[in-house]
Amino acid sequence: MKMAFLLLPLCVAGSWQQAVNQTAAHLQDFERNVQDYIKLRKKIIKEIPPLKPTDSSEALAAHQKKLSQRIRKARSGARQGDIFTPAVAAEFRRLISMPMKGQQAAIKQSMKNAEPVQVKLVVNQEYPTSLPLQSTPPTLLQSLPRLPAELDYRIAGQNLGLRDVQANLILDFIPRAIP
Repeated sequence: MKMAFLLLPLCVAGSWQQAVNQTAAHLQDFERNVQDYIKLRKKIIKEIPPLKPTDSSEALAAHQKKLSQRIRKARSGARQGDIFTPAVAAEFRRLISMPMKGQQAAIKQSMKNAEPVQVKLVVNQEYPTSLPLQSTPPTLLQSLPRLPAELDYRIAGQNLGLRDVQANLILDFIPRAIP
């Protein structure tokens, strides 16, 4: 009987360690997927003539369009779940739910005040330029993995999107990520 009580803490600690390792593995998968995209993006940028300093909104828009077209072509088979794999998406939902538990009302109010966006996110499509880019509440951002400067998270309804900032392109998204 005493032996069983001695083994119980080891079993609990072992399952906790396994959960921590699983979480780390999912986040490493996400980071690897992001880095694979960044490598592809750098290769594409080298193929495009650099944008010269300009105040011309037309030149900026043309460069953005060229970049997004090249990325779309290179990722022509991209689908929802390629970067946010099912296991990664489940981990993100867990990470998002943690700050929401104690501060759900405050976070939801913050999102309502920040011009809530209701748009259907589609992988490899541009984020509509006619819609505002809703800021992601800092409380949620602190819970999520940091992104390279070329990417950002965007909330659209209950979905969490991953966007290429310069190309204004949706790379992937997690449906129903925001409770």
